[in-house]
Order: sequence, then structure tokens, then C-alpha cells
Amino acid sequence: MSTLSPKSYLQRIDGILILLYLCLVLIGFLSIYAVEHTGQSVGFFQPGKSYMRQLIFLGIGLLVSVVILFTDSKMFPNLAYISYAIGILLLLVVVVAGREVNGSKSFLVVGPIQIQPAEMVKFFTALALSKFLSSLETDFNNIKHRLVAIAFAIVPLVIIIAQRETGLALVYLSFLLAMYREGLPNTIIVLGFSGIALTIATLAMPKDVLFVVLTVIAVGALIVLRKNLKRKKSILVIILAAWAVGVIFSQVLVPFAFTKVLKTYQVQRIYTMIGQQVPVEYSNGKDMTVQSAAEYNVSQSKIAIASGGIVGKGFLNGAQTKYNWVPEQRTDFIFCSVAEQFGFIGSTLLVILYLLFLFRIMYIAERQRSKFSRVFAYCLAGIIFFHILVNLGMTIGLAPVIGIPLPLISYGGTSLLTFTIMIFVLVRLDADRNMILR
Repeated sequence: MSTLSPKSYLQRIDGILILLYLCLVLIGFLSIYAVEHTGQSVGFFQPGKSYMRQLIFLGIGLLVSVVILFTDSKMFPNLAYISYAIGILLLLVVVVAGREVNGSKSFLVVGPIQIQPAEMVKFFTALALSKFLSSLETDFNNIKHRLVAIAFAIVPLVIIIAQRETGLALVYLSFLLAMYREGLPNTIIVLGFSGIALTIATLAMPKDVLFVVLTVIAVGALIVLRKNLKRKKSILVIILAAWAVGVIFSQVLVPFAFTKVLKTYQVQRIYTMIGQQVPVEYSNGKDMTVQSAAEYNVSQSKIAIASGGIVGKGFLNGAQTKYNWVPEQRTDFIFCSVAEQFGFIGSTLLVILYLLFLFRIMYIAERQRSKFSRVFAYCLAGIIFFHILVNLGMTIGLAPVIGIPLPLISYGGTSLLTFTIMIFVLVRLDADRNMILR
């Protein structure tokens, strides 16, 4: 237990972050209730309803949070590596013995309880990465240590892709935000955007044309830098290596991902974003009727959002979401419920609330003496930001539909528990912000 007196400890607890958390959770509960409310007088307490299950998970989460607040903050770095190892083991068990839900094999069933380890492992990865980066033996300027840090995120990402849960797998890229704060070079960001640009070019151009373009760019670079080649042979190596990586990426890796990793509807959404038709080889032989069905979720989502207008239809009056016109409206498309009932004003206020939440987390991160606490806070901020960005983007057709819930609002017991635990661990670490944890 903490050695702080009860009074000083309570003064250190960040009440603003907890208040913002409770506001988001309340909005989520009301949104799920509104989706399932039919207008009939059947009573509020209905055990089979999703909002009741969400309420139970919230209660469990708050009980766990109380335990966390009275736990010694040194416990979290001490258990970081072992919890990460257990998380990886759980992910591997899911690959072998998990239950398939909506085409992905990512759930473990224990009696009446169904859990999704990929959600929990985000927390374990954040702890392990924080422990590694805050270690005295770690020199983040060392390329070896940078690769080890990146491996903490990549290992679960690869396993989760094997579970065919691409959306949750991509969330693990958000850990790069914490690494960037700790000194990851700008070249990583440049390479990331270059990869995105090359992916778009691969999808928008024929393979042979793109090969010629990459070759012309490489030859042009050699011509422009020819005077420097004699003095620095490394320039030649870099240009040739970049050309080879670009060719392999565009000719092999992207086609493999679009035929073997992504689902047909995800491929369709990506091509729709860049205004292209899906090639036959990327549609797994399915005709355009099947591809058009993949657009149904997003089109209904847009209708629901647009029908809310400026001020919305009012609480419990969202016809599109209440009568199940929007698929997955309790989970991936819960934002539609908010937009339809409370309109543009309500949607904007929700986004502002999320921004305040993120800024508060980053403010807390920057006032930590302990590097462990700071890295953990940025891991949490990165995860939440990625979830919000992708979820809102896919509900309005600006991002592929990859099954990422809206933090603290979408229905999902494991997701709610994971975010709740991570937030209150940060609150607990912040209460000891003047302590050095390793």
C-alpha cells in the first residue's frame, strides 16, 4: 500500500480525468440503451439486453478501479513483463482454441463469459513498453533497443492478424506515439507516410506502370546525386535499397495483404476511399453485388447521421438506430446513435469531450517525474486517439470498416474493462507522480 496519508493521496487523484471518464461512460450507456429501446413499457431491468450487460461490466470495472487506487503503484512496473508474457500466451491460445465471431477467431469462452484477449493485451503491452523504455539499461538512441521496443507492439499485432482481427491489430501501431515522444526519429514518421503513399499508388496504378515509375525515380536520384556517389558509396546503397524495398512492397506485400489478410468488404472500403473499383484478383472472385453489400453499413450510417440534422431528433427518437437499420449499431457504429438523437451539436460536443480527455491525459503525462508513468500515459493516449480517429472515420465513410469500437461508448465488456483499468492505473500512477518508478 502507498505510504501517503489518506488526505494527501486524495488530493493527488486527478478528479478531472475521472469526471471526463464518467461522462463518456454515461453517454455510452445511454446510447446503447437508446438503440435497444423499442418504446414499449417492458421495464428497464432486462437481463438479456446489451445495456444491462454493459452496466454489469461497468460495475465490475469500477470495483477493480477502487482496488487499483489502493494498490501500491510499484506493482505495475514489477508485473509488466510477466503480464505481457501471459497476454501473448492468451493470444496464441485464441488462435488454436478461440471461438469465431463475425469471421474473426478472437474470443475465448470461459463458461458464460466471453472475453477478447486482444483488448486486454493492449494494457499489458503498454505496461511492458513503459517498463522497457524506463529501464536504466535501455538506450533509446541505440538501434537495437529501438527494434526491441517496436517488437513489443509488433508481436501481438502479428498474432492478432492471424486471428483475422485486422482492426484491433492495427491499434498496436498507436504505441509508436509513445516511442516518438521518447525519441523515435522523424525518419520513422517519414517512412510511415511513404508506406501509405506507396500503398495508395499500388492500388491506383497498374503494377508494371508503378514498377517503371519507381525505377525512373531511382535512376533520377542517381543522376542528380552522381557527383556525391564517388565520395559516399553509401548513397548508392541507400537508393538501391529504397528502390528494392519499394518494388517488393508494391509488387508482393500489398497484393498479399489485400488477397490473404484483409476481408473482401475491407478491400472494398479502401478502394472506395480512393475512388477506384476493386480488381477481380482482390475481390476473391466475388461479383460486384457482394461488394455493394459491403457498402450497406456505411450508407446506413451516413443516413442515420444526416437524419439527425443540427439538433437531432431527441433522446430515444432515433428511428434509424432504434429499428436496427444500421448494422452493428451497438458496437462499431454507436456514433450513429449519438448523431441521430443529438445532431451535429451533440456530435461536436462528444468530439470536444474526447479532445479534452486526450489533452488531459497528455497533460498528466508531462507532469510525471517517472518515465514509466509518462510512457504509459502516452500509450493510453495513442490507443484512444487511434480508436476515435478510425471509428469516427469509418462511420462517415472516410476510413475502412475494420471493426474498432468507440472508446468507453461502444458496447463491449472486454473493451470497457480494459479502458477503465488503463485509465485508473494512470490515475494511480499520477497520484505518485513525484516518485520514480522503474
